Amino acid sequence: MKILLAEDDFDLATGIRVALQTQGMEVVWVRRVEEALRILETDGCDLVLLDLGLPDGDGLEILERLRQNKERLPVLILSARDGLYDRLQGLDSGADDYMVKPFVLAELLSRVRALTRRSYGGDGTTFEVRGLWLHEATQRVRVHNVPVSLSRSEFKLLSLLVKRADRVVPRRMLEQLMLPNWQSPSSNVLDVHISNLRRKIGDGYIRTVRGIGYVIYQAAQAPQEQA
Repeated sequence: MKILLAEDDFDLATGIRVALQTQGMEVVWVRRVEEALRILETDGCDLVLLDLGLPDGDGLEILERLRQNKERLPVLILSARDGLYDRLQGLDSGADDYMVKPFVLAELLSRVRALTRRSYGGDGTTFEVRGLWLHEATQRVRVHNVPVSLSRSEFKLLSLLVKRADRVVPRRMLEQLMLPNWQSPSSNVLDVHISNLRRKIGDGYIRTVRGIGYVIYQAAQAPQEQA
């Protein structure tokens, strides 16, 4: 499990990191809103531990950005704000849980495990095609058990192709997914994303159907026509 810890208190962050790492979890620690958003955009994670009082802004900015993008990534708020309004605001903004500082590390670990089980439970959001594993809730991708780092746009594109395996997805539909306000038929945004995806997951998955679109086949021996 890869956990993003957004916390500016050095001593507290160190204690949390050590406790989580002893449980076999990978922890990426950041101290600023902009750092957290960059990690979420480029590397992804399985769960977020979120302090609200960060030096460059309110941690709720991170939570609101995630939920605006329809990301179901589990978020556990860790905050000294103990008022009822603060707790309700955090939960209503999309947090999955809320812990008031100070707290006992054993309880934090228990809540992290609970959120992890919930996130990876049998919710029908895991897809697998020939060794390519995609978990929609956390936007994690593995190829033959090797993690693959994708941008948000790359994940959206791959997710649509995987969920429609064996069915050709029209190019225009994919272009509109990449650019909701797409208008120019000469745009090469889709081609760039397809190229990047093939480089990251391997050439054997995404196949071109000339003049129509792209497809991922369940069977490796399906006819292939590469662009």
